[in-house]
Amino acid sequence: MRCLFFVALSVIGFADPAHGRVLHRADNGFVIENTVMVPNTATQAWLGLTEHVGEWWPADHTWFGTSKNLSMDARAGGCFCEIDGARQAEHMRITHVAPGQLLRMLGGLGPLQGMGLQGALDWRFDSQEDGTRITLRYQLGGYSPSPLGELIDVIDQVQAQQLGGLATYLRAQR
Repeated sequence: MRCLFFVALSVIGFADPAHGRVLHRADNGFVIENTVMVPNTATQAWLGLTEHVGEWWPADHTWFGTSKNLSMDARAGGCFCEIDGARQAEHMRITHVAPGQLLRMLGGLGPLQGMGLQGALDWRFDSQEDGTRITLRYQLGGYSPSPLGELIDVIDQVQAQQLGGLATYLRAQR
């Protein structure tokens, strides 16, 4: 599974590159952060994330091959889910909601879930004079037979692609 993960991610293209950085890297986990500026208000950016995820999330990063099956129930205990009839996946559980400011989800995205790893994914919205700065921060940890730091560059690219997809969607809404 891990081999397929790296092969699939090696061909990623970016819709609208976000700027990423590694905040911490260790054998048992890491923290990465990607940011992007959009000309939208924080409320518009929030609604793009929570109500239109199926319109901008990359289809090649879904379990069932299409983004239209994605939904985000932006409430504590809500689900970032993908539902295609009887085929269903809970990608992450929503644990903190501050509309227009912060959405926090817990879990492991994609193959990380099957590896038994846990992470906290924060979407932060900071109003600026010329729009909103969106920061996507992922802190992941857990047991892995190989160092988790080896995955960081690939996961950072995926996070940048996802954030870039949201930014492209939001800019088109202006």
